[in-house]
Amino acid sequence: MQKPSNLLPEGFHDALPPFAEAASRLERDVLDTLASHGYARVTPPLAEYEDGLTQRMQGASRSDLMRFVDPISQRTLALRPDMTMQIGRIATTSLADQPRPLRLSYSGQVLKLRSGQLQPERSRLQIGAELIGSDSVIAASEIVSVAIEALERAGVSGITVDFTLPDLIDILAAGPLPLNEAQIAEVRSELDMKDAGGLNAMGATGYLPLIEATGPFDDAMARLRAFDSGGLLDSRLDGVSQIAESIKGKASLTLDPTERHGFEYQNWFGFTLYADTFIGALGRGGSYEIVHPDGRSEAAVGFSLYPNPLIDAGFGAKDKDQVFLPFGHDSEVAAKLRNEGWRTVAALSDTDDAKTLGCTYILTGEEIQKL
Repeated sequence: MQKPSNLLPEGFHDALPPFAEAASRLERDVLDTLASHGYARVTPPLAEYEDGLTQRMQGASRSDLMRFVDPISQRTLALRPDMTMQIGRIATTSLADQPRPLRLSYSGQVLKLRSGQLQPERSRLQIGAELIGSDSVIAASEIVSVAIEALERAGVSGITVDFTLPDLIDILAAGPLPLNEAQIAEVRSELDMKDAGGLNAMGATGYLPLIEATGPFDDAMARLRAFDSGGLLDSRLDGVSQIAESIKGKASLTLDPTERHGFEYQNWFGFTLYADTFIGALGRGGSYEIVHPDGRSEAAVGFSLYPNPLIDAGFGAKDKDQVFLPFGHDSEVAAKLRNEGWRTVAALSDTDDAKTLGCTYILTGEEIQKL
């Protein structure tokens, strides 16, 4: 029986063959897609000072951080739960003088203190892109299109893009449907659950039409425009409609204007990526602001993918033929095979068996033969 001391903590697991290699290939495919659109890769550190990290965690729970004390500085460090905030730091410090718009991509592990029911892992891969210096409709359309292309490059089909308006309730609460801070939180909760009875009970009946403005994009947008009879949301609705129009035919489109989970720091638009046969989101993105050390705000738009479900489902995996090199084989011939792209497995004794070692070919003299 395995000793408990040898077990991994809850929410952590080893990546074993063939999944580890599949993960690397999928990561490379996505990053190559981003690079082809001009997104330059950056690699921030796994840990930062806690105070600096939490200052940039708008809308995120600081209690979700894993912390430890740095034995050198004696300051508290935190492991990143998300890489987007680190890209913002890089853009406003090391790359502050670079021309805008600035296109950056990234990939790495992020760590959650707690896991969820749909995503039980606490350590997961995050891959993404940020376009810094603009959150225009054209910039947003590029980000959504690139995200779809990256998933398609990874082999995903049946993609759905679900749009949302992250600051919708704030706008309505400050205008035609006034609410205080406590009521805003309560209305959001009822809208999350699509609970018409709850909204009625608290007297927030003006928000009821938002429950119906959910579903296939065109129908939901028409209902949302009918709700916005005064035109307060015209610019936002026009912008989201233009983004949706730019990707028609590339993915199925839906709208859930009050969705907030995962969009706490975003402003005028957000989107979630889903795919057929997968439970839960594969990624999300939207528009937001980053703050420079001098207090100046800068518009940005981006997305993050969380491809662990794809890797678990075998995406990125490819059958690899392996050539068995018998004991005493010609090393120059073997080197030539590897230069041609073959994968070789050398026998360490004359008792090694080709099939047992997973080989599909064997080197015989200077030629390879299929087993």
